[in-house]
Amino acid sequence: MENQEDHCALTDEDSEEEAFSDEGSTSGSEKMSCWQSLPDVCLQHVFRFLPDGARGKASLVCRHWRSVMRSPCLWRVRFFHFSGRLSKYKPSDYCSAVGYVSSLGAYLEKLEVVVCPPRTSAVAQRLKEAICGLLNELVRVNAPLRSLSLVRLEMDRSSWASVHRNTVVDSLIYLLESGASKLNNVTLNGMRNDMQQGLKFLSALLQYQKKLSPHYYISSMDLRGFFWTTEPVHLNPSMPHILQQLQGLTSLGLSYSCVSNELLMALQQRRGRGGRNFGSDGSILQTFSLHCTRNEPHQQLVHSLSWASLASSCPDLRVKLTVEQVINTEWLARILVPGIPLREYNMTAFYSPDENWSFKPVLSDMLPLYRRSLQYLTLDLSNCRESVDDELLELVDVCEHLVDLRIWAFIDIFTVGRLLHIRLKKRVLLNKIKLRIYSMGDNLEELEDQLEEMLSSYLDHLPPELQFFASVCPFI
Repeated sequence: MENQEDHCALTDEDSEEEAFSDEGSTSGSEKMSCWQSLPDVCLQHVFRFLPDGARGKASLVCRHWRSVMRSPCLWRVRFFHFSGRLSKYKPSDYCSAVGYVSSLGAYLEKLEVVVCPPRTSAVAQRLKEAICGLLNELVRVNAPLRSLSLVRLEMDRSSWASVHRNTVVDSLIYLLESGASKLNNVTLNGMRNDMQQGLKFLSALLQYQKKLSPHYYISSMDLRGFFWTTEPVHLNPSMPHILQQLQGLTSLGLSYSCVSNELLMALQQRRGRGGRNFGSDGSILQTFSLHCTRNEPHQQLVHSLSWASLASSCPDLRVKLTVEQVINTEWLARILVPGIPLREYNMTAFYSPDENWSFKPVLSDMLPLYRRSLQYLTLDLSNCRESVDDELLELVDVCEHLVDLRIWAFIDIFTVGRLLHIRLKKRVLLNKIKLRIYSMGDNLEELEDQLEEMLSSYLDHLPPELQFFASVCPFI
């Protein structure tokens, strides 16, 4: 982020006059005249890709450019990164963010703030001051925010004092109550609130929507990692109660620790805009993203019938599921039940040869349940002592609508050829394939030669629409 001197260039009349006090050559004037005569829409498109410093300098070129530089469309989207590491702490970053909102916040419609979580209480306090200052400034300038993203605060860390956590949540609530009037997209990934703080904010969000309906609704909400990792949110009845009343919600992201039969029931009982049932007004839930990790509660049993009922109520529903380090077959079977309209599945499973666990049941028994819905599959495995080549190929063979396949695993070189054969003969929709073949030996060069030789026989037969990549890399 550039410093605030760049923004000052937008209003520096003297600098503008000095920049044009000298007459250029005739040819130079003619060239400048051509640039000056460009339509506003062309200049706006070019300026949109310039960093702040270049924008400040461009505004000094001529009065026309300066006028175009003030177009609201150039300042509607903003991204800030706040570092929580003391060695990378820069007060200028925080001041620049607040300064930007102070001078241009009246145009701001989409704000994204990504945080590197603080490691010390001193940095946490500074981070709290910066975030609260930014949110309060949004209220002061009455920013027309439509999308707010505040990612990776991780307030379950010991560096966050309880008073600082409460202050951040209160500032967000203050923004809802006093500032935001058009907000329809909220992303609070990795915020890690305790149950009381999290429900307090969600209740305020519900009141915000009730206040603004029927004109504005929260249509997209991403709360993956919103609660502490130790919180069994699925046991709290308040979460389903709140989600049931959020009208207009079409996209929802949650940690799997929030999922319960009651929550799925609440989602299908939601009312559309104006109190109507689901219909063509766009209020039906379309995307449901779930994130399940080993460190969060995930052993609850969610019935297949609950999923099937939700899928029936929301015929366009796409479920995206990410599973990290859950290497227990019984627990996975509780998660991957029939009836889920699973469109995308991502899984990371690093397990040692000493662990009494196999990935094969996931490939051969669980994922085939979604052969008619699964389109995107990403697997990252450390199966150094277990061959899953046949099970993987059988899964690809039965998944009727698979379009994107990404595999990082220990697989045989010849499995790549067998996979391409399935693609050419049967799975014509599978047009994105990315393979990273893990190896723990010193024979990387030999494996690369084998891969190149094997692929050479397919190069002339691969269709142009197929995006294919395969490589051998060491497993570390």
